[in-house]
Amino acid sequence: MIVRIMGEGQVRLADSHLADLNTLDDELLAEMEKGDGPGFRRTLQALLTRVRDLGDPLPDDSLEPSELILPSPDATLEEVRELLSDDGLIPG
Repeated sequence: MIVRIMGEGQVRLADSHLADLNTLDDELLAEMEKGDGPGFRRTLQALLTRVRDLGDPLPDDSLEPSELILPSPDATLEEVRELLSDDGLIPG
């Protein structure tokens, strides 16, 4: 699957990593519901780092359809709230 990190680019990620990413996504949603800004920031960074570590970056001139779009590393809690549906960032 192709994952886009807003403001950074795209990575190709094996579907087998979804369960691992869902755990971080669930934590991120819980922190957002509580309004835990520091926890949100920490978990967002962990999620993005995990995607970067597990994925293979696509060339900058490549534009593939993204199956997942993640917020930029500097996104605020409010900005991410606007991006989310009830399913979170990573579809289960």
